[in-house]
Amino acid sequence: MMNFAPEPFKIKMVEHMGNLNKEERQKAIKVAGYNTFLVKSEECFIDLLTDSGTNAMSDQQWAGLMLGDEAYGGSRNFYHLEETVRELFGFKYVVPTHQGRGAENILSSLTIKPGDYVPGNMYFTTTRFHQERNGATFRDVVIDEAHDPKIELPFKGNVDLKKFQALIDEVGADKIPYICLAVTVNLAGGQPVSMENIKAVSKLAHNYGIKVMFDATRCVENAYFIKMREKGYENKTIKEIVHEMFSYGDGCTMSGKKDCLTNIGGFLCMNDEDLYVQACGMVVQFEGMPSYGGMAGRDMEAMSIGLREAVDFDYISYRVNQVRYLGEKLDAMGVPMVKPYGGHAIFVDARAFLDHLDQEKDFPAQALAAAVYEFSGVRTMERGIISAGRDPNTGEEHVPKLETIRLTIPRRVYTYAHMDYVAEAVGQLYKRRHDICGLKWVYEP
Repeated sequence: MMNFAPEPFKIKMVEHMGNLNKEERQKAIKVAGYNTFLVKSEECFIDLLTDSGTNAMSDQQWAGLMLGDEAYGGSRNFYHLEETVRELFGFKYVVPTHQGRGAENILSSLTIKPGDYVPGNMYFTTTRFHQERNGATFRDVVIDEAHDPKIELPFKGNVDLKKFQALIDEVGADKIPYICLAVTVNLAGGQPVSMENIKAVSKLAHNYGIKVMFDATRCVENAYFIKMREKGYENKTIKEIVHEMFSYGDGCTMSGKKDCLTNIGGFLCMNDEDLYVQACGMVVQFEGMPSYGGMAGRDMEAMSIGLREAVDFDYISYRVNQVRYLGEKLDAMGVPMVKPYGGHAIFVDARAFLDHLDQEKDFPAQALAAAVYEFSGVRTMERGIISAGRDPNTGEEHVPKLETIRLTIPRRVYTYAHMDYVAEAVGQLYKRRHDICGLKWVYEP
């Protein structure tokens, strides 16, 4: 059996890739304030900024766009999406949103009151923002090993049940509206959560009347890791594993821009009818009617098709193994990374890469992201002290233990040859890493 199977698709259409020379890239990153988010797309050669909305859709999805029912109310595409989500996820109610943060806004606004606490297996930027905006305090209850890039565990995204119990004992269950269970955990390096841990979290939460709300953004990737790593699931289909995962929860937020294989869209799911009725009222205020929620009918159709394509084993196996391919290439060159490799990205350990820079003074991850772009035209993303933001009460920096850049692989976009180029570029830069200087704030909106 081959170590890496080829892409399970044929290329039907191509898109030109920009390729500026080094002097042009130096100018572009300077104009962008050394912020890779502000570099223009056309100025990037290989764009690994994010896997959110950067997917290549299939011929079936493109055909689905022509079936868009753009009715203001009761679009048939919504009912197709609703049917698909119910079948795969098992939740009773589906509220469409323009993307995942729209679902986070509705969930947080309806369930959180000032003084509450929301535990989760590591923060995510927009998720924590919506929780804090509505008066809650986020509490990280992921296992300690998730914060150490060198430790290799099969399920590094697991919740530490003792931390969860300690929070319940400290503040009381009535102060915890739900636990946010991310599958997979993005900022830990795309690390999965085991089915055993999901069951245990569900049991503990429900014993105290606390809801379990999944961040389902990369749930298909999580299901793949369960199939490959957890005893008893090796003969289960991805679809069966996804359905079982969510059977232990009360709802989820979903960004359709990842595992739904689309470029826009999301949804909020729940089993609670009262919460659903409130969510339908709120989606009208901030998103659109409950039968489109900020999406065009054609996008809902593409999402329905994409969800079914995503649970195909050949697809998700290729997807995760392409990430592993890049990781193994970088590992052979000695580049320090978060291990084990996750499902959507390689996270380079910027603190170890740039060990001559201070995390709080020099922003090594942001400096490294800028340097990678300037050196190669590969755009990556900072995931460190800048992404972590500041305490809303004190204004002090959150200082995460993980200071990384994320090399995020869009779905069905790049080939293994592109990964070879990325690995060679980062590996060559690693050899001259001490030439990279730190950054300082000049302007912050």
